[in-house]
This record gives sequence, C-alpha cells and structure tokens, in this order.
Amino acid sequence: MPARDRPYVICHMAPSVDGRIVTASWKLPSTLYAEYERTARTFDADAWMIGRVSMAPYAGKASIPKRKVAPVPRKDFIARRDAGSYAIALDPSGKLRWRSNDIDGEHVITVLTEKVSDAYLAFLQSKGISYLFGGRSDVNLKRALEKLHQVFGIKKLLLEGGGKINGSFLAADLVDELSLLIAPVADGSIDTPTLFDAGAVPVARRLKLKSVQKRSGDLVWLRYTRAR
Repeated sequence: MPARDRPYVICHMAPSVDGRIVTASWKLPSTLYAEYERTARTFDADAWMIGRVSMAPYAGKASIPKRKVAPVPRKDFIARRDAGSYAIALDPSGKLRWRSNDIDGEHVITVLTEKVSDAYLAFLQSKGISYLFGGRSDVNLKRALEKLHQVFGIKKLLLEGGGKINGSFLAADLVDELSLLIAPVADGSIDTPTLFDAGAVPVARRLKLKSVQKRSGDLVWLRYTRAR
C-alpha cells in the first residue's frame, strides 16, 4: 500500500449475483455470514464504516436530552485515539441514538455536518463518542477520510455500507479496492438497493481483477482494484 494522506478504502460486500444487497428474503445458511466475516478479517483493517441506516441497529435507542444546552463549538471531538480498531458511522444530520461509545470493543467515531444541534453534540460528548465534521451542510468524503487518517492513524478502512454511501464513495473516486463475496442467489427484485447507487450522474469506474476464489457454501470471492 503506497503512502497516502487518507486510508486505503476497501468496499467489502456480499451481494446477490445480480448485485442486490438486501438479504432478508434470500433464506441462505449462516455460511454466507461466517464467510463474510472470515474474508473481512484477512484485510486486517483499522476501521469499518457504514451509513446511518445500516448503523442504527448497532447504535441503539438511547434518549437524547431535550433541555437547552450552551452553544457547542463546531470543532472535532476526540474521546479516544488509541483504540485497536474503530467503528465509523456516516451520520450527516446527527440522528443515531448511541447507547455506548463502542461496538464489541471498537471505538465509535461518527462523521457529522455542522448543521447538527448543540444538544446532539452535547449528547455525543456525554457518551464519550468521538465525532468529526465533514462539512457545513454536506460531508466532503475525502476531507473526512483525511481527518480519520490524521487524527486516528487509520490506514486501511472497510467500507461496508448501503448502496448510497457506497455510491457516494464511488462517485468521489475513493474506492481503492472492491471485495465481493457473491451469494448463490438471483434476487430479481425491483427498486431495492444495489452495491452502488450513485444517482443519475454516470460515475463508471474501470476495475482490474486481482483474484478469484471459490469459498464454502457455493460462494465466490472476487477482488478488484481500480484500473488507473
């Protein structure tokens, strides 16, 4: 991995053969999930990132105090910078209701915009949750990655989000490697999330095949790098 000012980003996903990523109706054995975690560990990443919707079940439903608080400066808040690994949420509007500042021992970092309320920032600080600002009203993904590298020393990050966050990274040309554990199912659904949902603007990126492996449970593991 060459020296860089941001983490090396690996988009690691387990889609159907037609690129769908909502697994609820697939009725597959636990092999898929065990292999997904097993292959993810081979990257020895410092952190993983997902979007607000995907992170909600991990965050919980803690109550956010509604009382008025003193104005909170829009400066990054670092509760811990020496964790062995990090769980990162992209939550521009500040909607996640965290019950804890870690997920299975991984320190939580949330990426916000400056439009979040003072009460929400005070809530995060009271929970000991680190946060970074990615922009005023929208997150500049490249700048957010640079901060993650500079402040926390994150060198390798697994992007495991939904179609929109993955699509945003693709559009910003921030996906360095694509790791796909292809599930043995043809989904066929309409209007459900795919690997990359970047919107109407074409953002096609050429890829270079790195490796192909057959895994247990009729899974195929494909790895690609960006063709520069």
